Amino acid sequence: MPLLEAEHLSIRFGGLKALDKLDIQIEEGEILGLIGPNGAGKSTFINVVSGFHKPSSGRITLNGENIVGLRMDQIASKGIIRTFQVSNLFMSSSVLRNIQVGFHLQSGIGFWGSILGNSKTRRQEQVLHEKALEISNLFNMGHLSNEMTANLPHGHQRELGVAMALAAEPKLLMLDEPVTGMIAEETLRFMNTIRAITKKKGTTTLLIEHDMKAVMGFCDRIVVLNFGKKIAEGTPEKIQKNQDVIKAYLGEKKDAQNPGPAS
Repeated sequence: MPLLEAEHLSIRFGGLKALDKLDIQIEEGEILGLIGPNGAGKSTFINVVSGFHKPSSGRITLNGENIVGLRMDQIASKGIIRTFQVSNLFMSSSVLRNIQVGFHLQSGIGFWGSILGNSKTRRQEQVLHEKALEISNLFNMGHLSNEMTANLPHGHQRELGVAMALAAEPKLLMLDEPVTGMIAEETLRFMNTIRAITKKKGTTTLLIEHDMKAVMGFCDRIVVLNFGKKIAEGTPEKIQKNQDVIKAYLGEKKDAQNPGPAS
């Protein structure tokens, strides 16, 4: 049984069909890339899975349980976590404190409970403090634990967003364009770090990204969308040679073996 399965998933915005009878399976422990031209439906798919949008038709199951119609917080509590964007970071708090906020999603303490709590809560907070240190070290940010988030360079802020999401111990981690704004060296380091950590933890990962070099080097399998429909799926090697993908997404004149960044 797949960890997550979308069946005949459709959603309309006015007269636009953003997803059209889409079928996607995500296997436990894999890193799945979801790519396609602008407007293909990639972010819409994440929004539907996370509960931000309700589909017009179709179903989504997590370990066989239908999650369509659940609130975003209910879906998050079941283990489907999106990356925290930079705008959602607590800029005036430390790196460590931001990671601890991620743990609060699954600890039951809550952010304000951690501030106003009793002795039991304080003991739990100590455990979370130690776990947060472990996460920061995995991202090679242990030396920045007490640094204010606002002082971090852009690449470290993006990493911190993923660290917060991983702190929530997701069953499915959804990364929506995590390397936006990074230079090539930052991108390579970031993607290698994320792949190593998610594989070590056994975290199932869904990646949306326009940087094709990052996608091809990061993902175990890739699904390609165009106009809300799936036009191809397979290994990175198979996708690079798929003529429908080259025509619809990479461009007919692109070198399929070295597509480069997509706009």
